Amino acid sequence: MQKYFDDDMAAFKEKLLTMGSYAESAVSQAVQALTERDDKLARQVQENDDIMDQFEIEIDDMAIGLLSKAPLASDLRLITVAMKISQNLERVGDEATTIARRAIELNQEPQLKAYIDIPRMATLALELLNEALNTFVTKQAEAARAVIPRDKEVDAMNRQFHRELSGYMAENPANIGRCINLMTISKSLERVADHAASIAEEVVYLCEARDIRHEARKL
Repeated sequence: MQKYFDDDMAAFKEKLLTMGSYAESAVSQAVQALTERDDKLARQVQENDDIMDQFEIEIDDMAIGLLSKAPLASDLRLITVAMKISQNLERVGDEATTIARRAIELNQEPQLKAYIDIPRMATLALELLNEALNTFVTKQAEAARAVIPRDKEVDAMNRQFHRELSGYMAENPANIGRCINLMTISKSLERVADHAASIAEEVVYLCEARDIRHEARKL
C-alpha cells in the first residue's frame, strides 16, 4: 500500500514540476514575442493557456485522491502546498497570456524604445520562479527564504520603468497607448516575481510547518 502511495506522490510532484516548466516557458516565449515582434509566437502563447488550466485541474484531482491516503502530516502538508503552488503557476500562465496579448498590440506600431528593461525584468522574475521551484524539490527552507526578499528587486525595476514611460507620455500623447501596453507587461512580470515569492513562502511552510506569508515580505 505504501509503495502505491509513494508512486502516486512521485507522479503528483512530477506533474507539478512539468507545469512549472510550462509556466516558465510561456513567460519566456511571450517576452520573446515582444522583443522579436513575433505575432505567431504570441498567439501560440495565448492558445497554450488552456494547457496551464488543464494542469491545475489535473493536479487538484490528483491531490484530492492523495489526501484520503496520506499517512503522515508531512504528506498532507506537501499535498496542500503543491495545490497552492499549482494555483500560483496557473496565474503565471495568465500573466504570460497578458504579455502575449499586449505584444501583439505593440507589434502593430513602431517600437517606442529599445526593449532592454522588459527582458531584464523577465530574466530576474523567471530566475526567482525557477529557484522557488527548486527549493520545493530539494525542500530547503533557507534557500526558499532567500528567494522572497528578491521580489523587491523586480518591484523596483517595475517602478523605475513606469516612471520612464510616464515621461514618454508627458512628452507626446501619441505615445500613451504604447506606454500603457508596456506598463501592463512590466506589471505582469512583477506579478510573476510575486508568485515566485509566494511559492517560496509555501516551501517554508512545507519544511517548517510555519506560515510566514504575512511576515516574510516585511523583512
